Amino acid sequence: MVDTYKSIPAAAAFVPFASSYKAPWLGLGAVAADLLVAIMVTSLLRGRLGFQAWRRIHWLAYACWPVALVHGLGTGTDRKTIWLFAAALCCLAAVAAATTWRAVTASRAGAR
Repeated sequence: MVDTYKSIPAAAAFVPFASSYKAPWLGLGAVAADLLVAIMVTSLLRGRLGFQAWRRIHWLAYACWPVALVHGLGTGTDRKTIWLFAAALCCLAAVAAATTWRAVTASRAGAR
């Protein structure tokens, strides 16, 4: 929305596939933004939601990140540069490592 390269309507940031410009890629960005907003709002309302409802919604974070990554790789004007590809690979490696660590520690805690 703030990029001077191409003007898109504000609604395209939150309404999936509402933009005519690069609709699939911007639509994924809107989906990621909506998921992130849901996660943030439920964090603020955690005391009113209860732990189980809050936790179920927060599992959406695992969907938000890859959708946002694909959006960035598909939409950006820098998508064909080596530095963006390297940054995406580093982020992917970091998230894979963190997810693996979380799964291993959770399974060890469950085994106790």
